[in-house]
Amino acid sequence: MIDARMPELARCLTLFQYVQAVTGGPVARIDQAGSYAEPSLRGGAFAVRAGSIALRIDAAGVDTAVVARDEDAVALRLLDTVGRTVHQGRLLSEGDRLLAGLAPTVHAGAARSAVPSAPPEVPAWEHGDQLAQFDAVLADGGIARRTSFHRYDGGAYRPIEVDVVASVLDHVCSVGLPIGVAVFAPAVMQACGGRVHVTDRTVGGRVFAAVAESSVEIDLAAVRACHLVRSLAAHGPTSALELDDEDGRCVAVITQFGMVGADVHEAWEDLAASLPDA
Repeated sequence: MIDARMPELARCLTLFQYVQAVTGGPVARIDQAGSYAEPSLRGGAFAVRAGSIALRIDAAGVDTAVVARDEDAVALRLLDTVGRTVHQGRLLSEGDRLLAGLAPTVHAGAARSAVPSAPPEVPAWEHGDQLAQFDAVLADGGIARRTSFHRYDGGAYRPIEVDVVASVLDHVCSVGLPIGVAVFAPAVMQACGGRVHVTDRTVGGRVFAAVAESSVEIDLAAVRACHLVRSLAAHGPTSALELDDEDGRCVAVITQFGMVGADVHEAWEDLAASLPDA
C-alpha cells in the first residue's frame, strides 16, 4: 500500500515514465499508454494534453492505492471505499518497476486515519459549467444529477437514440473532426482528446475507437440511455453526449475539451444539433 492522499498520490503517479493506464468497467473503458499528467481533484482546473494521461479524481472516493506484483507484471491500482479497482496503471518499463519498489509504504488504515488536505470547493452543477457537470458525475456516477435535471439552468438537454453514438464516431473519424472522450469509474475519470484514427464495431454491439493515443471501448448494448447536454465551456455552450448504464450512472461522455478552435467547435455543434431525439 502507498499513500492514497493528494498531493502525495499525484506526486507518485507523475514519477512513472511509461504506463498503460486503464479506467472504466464493463460498459465503457479507456486505455492509454504514456506518462501521467498531474491528476486534478474535483473542483480544480482540468486539461487534456496530447501525450499525457489525464485523470480527475474524487479524493473522498479513492480509499487505497497499492502496487501489485503478479509474476513479471507490476501495476499501480486505485481502489474505492468498497475495494473495487477504479483505475490501474500497468508499469511498462523496467525503470518504473524499480521505482515502484522505492515508493514509501503505509500500513492499512493509515491513510484513512490521517487528516487529508482540504479539497477545493466544488461548484453546484445546477448553475455550473462543463467541468461542474463532470464533477457531479464523479461524486456518485451522476445519479443525483440525472434525477434532478429539471433544476439545471446552465444549458439544455434532450434524450437521443443510443445507436447514433456509433454513427457519430464513424462520422468524426471520416471527416477528421477532433473530439474529447471521458470515461468514468467510481471516483475516477480518465479523458483523452484528438482525432479518431479508426473505428470498429462487433455484432454484439461493442464499439471501438482509437482517439489520439487512446483506445476507447463502449458496449452500446449495455447503454440504457444517451442524453445530449449543453453546458458552458471554453467556446461557450458546448454539447456533450452522456451515456448511462442500466443503473443510471454516466459511464462515458463524448464532447470537446478546452480550446479546440472555433471551426472545430462550430462543426461539433452542427453535428450535435443534427442528432435525432430518442
